[in-house]
Amino acid sequence: MLKAELPKKVIRSYTGTAGVEPATEGTFGDGYMRWREFIGGVASVLPFTARAKQPERMRRIGVLVAWAAGDPEGQGRHAAFLQTLQRLGWIIGRNVRIDTRWGGGDAERIHKHAAELAELAPNVILASGSVVAGPLLQATRTVPIVFALVPDPVGAGLVDNLARPGGNATGFALFDYSVGAKWLDLLKQIAPGVTRVAVLRDAAQTAGTGQWGAIQTVAPSFGVEVSPINVRDAPEIERAVAAFARPASGGLIVTASGLTFVHRDLIVTLAARHQLPAVYWDRAPVAGGGLISYGADLLDQYRRAAGYVDRILKGEKPGDLPVELPTKFELVINLKTARALGLEVPPMLLARADEVIE
Repeated sequence: MLKAELPKKVIRSYTGTAGVEPATEGTFGDGYMRWREFIGGVASVLPFTARAKQPERMRRIGVLVAWAAGDPEGQGRHAAFLQTLQRLGWIIGRNVRIDTRWGGGDAERIHKHAAELAELAPNVILASGSVVAGPLLQATRTVPIVFALVPDPVGAGLVDNLARPGGNATGFALFDYSVGAKWLDLLKQIAPGVTRVAVLRDAAQTAGTGQWGAIQTVAPSFGVEVSPINVRDAPEIERAVAAFARPASGGLIVTASGLTFVHRDLIVTLAARHQLPAVYWDRAPVAGGGLISYGADLLDQYRRAAGYVDRILKGEKPGDLPVELPTKFELVINLKTARALGLEVPPMLLARADEVIE
């Protein structure tokens, strides 16, 4: 009778909690079958529950930065990128790892770091600065790359076209070359007596020659003579600016590049020493004592770059994401520097400024 008693005992244990009618003695009955279905249902749920408790998949992001690790402006941009990633759900140590390399304005070091990051084969790399995007693309044509602060992505050979990049890189252009006319116009507004302008540019970059060419084209309409100054290293900058400053009525335009950013403190010092009104592409030199700047909101570029990194991590291809132009520009004026140069800033120019440093 053991065979008949066993299912009845099991059924009674089950029906006491679930209300299933016991089976007829000597048979398995409907109650036993329901019990088996219940146990099977629980078992089918267990693997799902176990999977839900597994740690999140770890992704890897590489970051290559043109400037030095201790640069406060560079750190601010890097922080804007990381904060936006966090808002998008990417938490360092939980579901993402970030490998960062700092170039310090040294071309050899940048190329070395580019090769290192490509060897790590992360899910995506942020190219932070125009001088690092090229070396990264030389190092890899498979790892997705998102760049920021690149003035001419097509001219530099980073993408085939802006609307559909087509390769493994995409990102955010810094501006188009027409901004050169804006820089010259601002310089003449704030310092009408300027008739000679030195244009500081990185001649090794396509964007350096492109910005120079755009300014040179419009210079006659502003009644100024322009001459280029290369920014390969600090001694060259110091010699060239000193030589340019000897005749009177001079001014400076500092074009966009990683090197002009790295050497910005030296350039601001030289402009003050030689009493040269200067227009910069970024607000950082103006915050440090430069006269005036006009350019893209760089923190906004890094926030938007984080958005592209997020989309690539979620499966989109860089070649399908269009290269975007800036949506925010800012005009910054340092009134203290203007007074030191004996300049009176036009009220209309002050009214248009996004930031005025007293």
